Amino acid sequence: MSPHIALLVNPAARGGRMLRLLEPVARRLRAGGAELSVIVGDDAADALTRACTAVSERPDALVAFGGDGLVHLAVQAVAGTDVPLGIIPAGTGNDIAAALGVPRKDPLAAARAVLRMKTRPVDAARIAAGGAEELFAGVACCGFDSRVNERANALTWPPGTARYLVATARELRAFRPIPYRIAFDGGEPVEREAMLVAIANTTSYGAGMRVCPDARPDDGLLDVVTVGALSTGEFVRVFPSVYRGTHVTHPAVSVRRVRSVRVEAPGVIAYADGERVGPAPLHCEVRPGALHVIV
Repeated sequence: MSPHIALLVNPAARGGRMLRLLEPVARRLRAGGAELSVIVGDDAADALTRACTAVSERPDALVAFGGDGLVHLAVQAVAGTDVPLGIIPAGTGNDIAAALGVPRKDPLAAARAVLRMKTRPVDAARIAAGGAEELFAGVACCGFDSRVNERANALTWPPGTARYLVATARELRAFRPIPYRIAFDGGEPVEREAMLVAIANTTSYGAGMRVCPDARPDDGLLDVVTVGALSTGEFVRVFPSVYRGTHVTHPAVSVRRVRSVRVEAPGVIAYADGERVGPAPLHCEVRPGALHVIV
């Protein structure tokens, strides 16, 4: 029997260039015997509504054809159901795909993986902040990194990852350590100044920054990485090591593995999977095995 695949597409991924990849990917899926329904929303809210409707019709898989933002949206639709999530990476970073072993630079190879329909259970996490509540599959952040996101989202130029480099440089000039109150697993809050707090189900964000290098997406736990207060010069020196994951050996960096965490911080907006959630305080807790992901 031919599998029915609902293909969720982000036409804006890679500045619209991703649409050129849609035809060969769709052709490959159909050649492999799949019955294909393509879902394109007018905006994120419309795409989520359409994805939820598609999942309610119980396809054999909902497949996100885009970047981490589209995967984040698809997670909202499939979490807690028995509809598997497939990923065909077509974004800039594709960190979630990389963490789950999906070929992130070869959409046709990812399409072949979808056709094999081999799944594994993967955790998700719930985040609540500023009255919003969502699930995420990758990393939530609040601090220097989320402020860079805020700046980057306000820029119209340059395009792509260069926008984040400009935003990072501007934020560095103004940034000061933030006073946090962090409570792990419902315990008493710990107070400390820090540069950022990252809460991770998978290892990386921001196109390969291995902020939580030992995080595992199927252990029923979240890794919380706190980068303590540093001078601007020391932060600039240490920050590049996040691409290797070796920053966790710095004395100012701590890692805690938990089921839930509450973070209070003034003037901080929380992001999850690169998507804006809302202002702190925020609360995260793991949802073990909430996803079935095609790998």
